[in-house]
Amino acid sequence: MAQSNNKPLDIDDIPIINDNQLKKATWASAFSNAIEWYDFGVYSFVAYIIGQVFFPHVSPSVQIIAALSTFSIPFFVRPLGGIIFGLIGDNIGRQKVLSITLVIMSLSTFCIGLIPTYDTIGITSPVLLLIVKLAQGFSIGGEYSGSATVVAEYSPDRKRGFIGGWLDFGSMVGFIIGAGLVVFLSMLLSQSALFSWGWRIPFLIALPLGIISFILHHISEETPTFQQHLEARESQDKAESTLKKVVGKYWQHILICAGLVIVTNVSFYLLLTYMPSYLAHNLNYDTEQGLLIIIAIMVGMLIIQPIIGLLSDKVGRRPFILIGSIGLLLLSYPAFMLINSQQIPLVFLGVFILAMFINCFTGIITSILPAMFPTNIRYSAIASIFNVAIIIAGVTPTFVAWLVESTGNLYMPAYNLMLAGFIGVITGLAMHETANKPLHGTNPTAANRDEAQSLLSEHFDSIEEEVEDIDEQIEALQNKRQELVDQHPKLD
Repeated sequence: MAQSNNKPLDIDDIPIINDNQLKKATWASAFSNAIEWYDFGVYSFVAYIIGQVFFPHVSPSVQIIAALSTFSIPFFVRPLGGIIFGLIGDNIGRQKVLSITLVIMSLSTFCIGLIPTYDTIGITSPVLLLIVKLAQGFSIGGEYSGSATVVAEYSPDRKRGFIGGWLDFGSMVGFIIGAGLVVFLSMLLSQSALFSWGWRIPFLIALPLGIISFILHHISEETPTFQQHLEARESQDKAESTLKKVVGKYWQHILICAGLVIVTNVSFYLLLTYMPSYLAHNLNYDTEQGLLIIIAIMVGMLIIQPIIGLLSDKVGRRPFILIGSIGLLLLSYPAFMLINSQQIPLVFLGVFILAMFINCFTGIITSILPAMFPTNIRYSAIASIFNVAIIIAGVTPTFVAWLVESTGNLYMPAYNLMLAGFIGVITGLAMHETANKPLHGTNPTAANRDEAQSLLSEHFDSIEEEVEDIDEQIEALQNKRQELVDQHPKLD
């Protein structure tokens, strides 16, 4: 437990989380994630249009790969954004940094809708698209990690899984809104109108959404955990935060964090970003059919998401990581057999199976990652590790599209999901349980006074258990010493 001095923990050391502030922070963070994934949803579902508008003089297959590459390349600048915004967030506050990232993110998404086509300005058009996507990737590098940190630091220990689940609930809502708007426009407008100007509308809408989210974060208070950290911050924090010491002390947490990010996001991006193009381009379904299947699946994921978060507070996080990972490892290939069956009900069932296993990760990852690091490095550590690891997820849609085109094997996505599942199994076995425990290096947090008293009792019970373990170890050492003395009297 984090104590600024050596006095025992008492009831006044356990913060009682203000319910109104918790709701405000949770919804603000979920809304921020919704904007991020709104763009992902729009871009994923208009990738076939982006390919034709910005890369018109190549084959349809190359157009898809080029459009997905423009989506993937910005992931390489996300670590830079994560490091910069993470360091700032650990020093001046989480909410201030989130406000900055939202401005950059919303403006860059808005600007995509303003870029002239290739037929208008030539090669400058895709170059501008890439520049705007790079700016977007830089800002997103600090957004998700900051939102996860805010929600985790505001959440009571016994509700962190349930509260954290709403963050990716916001992600899915944003994706559904973005994708749903594309479907609506494709049904409302003629194909010529959609390709001419209709595709721009969803990107332009990002600006007012960003303004709303900026206001929500601007009026939100800093997290209680970070406020306590600022009050107690001493010069030793800076020494502890050096890269060498962080890696040396938390290398196991870093590897586990990276493993969780990879399995969660490889599966998530493959299902939601690549699948619409896979259904339309490789399986020859109408674009609207593929889009509607994914949207329907995501609605189902929305319902299950908070339930998994709630259950993880009861039974733990590790069981869900293992269930999801083993499911991907064993059932990804059968699921793609259903998807390739050319029968819509079986396609839906195959995608649904994958989605349920992915829910096992998205429902709890937000409550796991912040619990691994202390307050003074939490934002920067998560942002750095998350955005380095997520590069693998970001390039997955492009890589899988290339594999399918170059090999002609429609099961390449299944093999990638199986590999992700294998990584998840190893990670799940290696990680420690974080459910119902304080964030690393901090005092417990409670929803009310009664819960605080219960947490205090558990705290002292755990101390008694540790003392008993130490006593047993001391007794064992004394017995061992006596055995050695009996064997070698001169040692006495």
